[in-house]
Amino acid sequence: MTQDGQYLILKRSDRVRTMKELWAGVSGIIEGGEDPLYRAKKEILEETSITENQITLVRAASQMRIDSPQYANHEWLIFPFLFSVDKPKIRLNWENSEYRWISPSDMTKFQTVPSLEKVLASLL
Repeated sequence: MTQDGQYLILKRSDRVRTMKELWAGVSGIIEGGEDPLYRAKKEILEETSITENQITLVRAASQMRIDSPQYANHEWLIFPFLFSVDKPKIRLNWENSEYRWISPSDMTKFQTVPSLEKVLASLL
């Protein structure tokens, strides 16, 4: 998610199953035959309380496969989307403990989930 040239990252809480306390974008698991764009909007609402009418899809990138460091012989299938938003009021759910708006060059200052920089770069 982007606002005024800054990008939203969320710190995953210690209550989630994977990637605890690492910085990430809004993320989730596609259930059944769900459309990835539908799931992305649903996850934004769940994790930040930002509604669909507050966001605008800026870009969608090709799906990516990312190796999972936590599970042997496992990879994540990522569907990258970039949405813009204008001065949202963010209320985090239990999945994340903090959020920051950062520039892409600041990404290296944070301990992130695998390939977050690569995913963001695919959207810029």
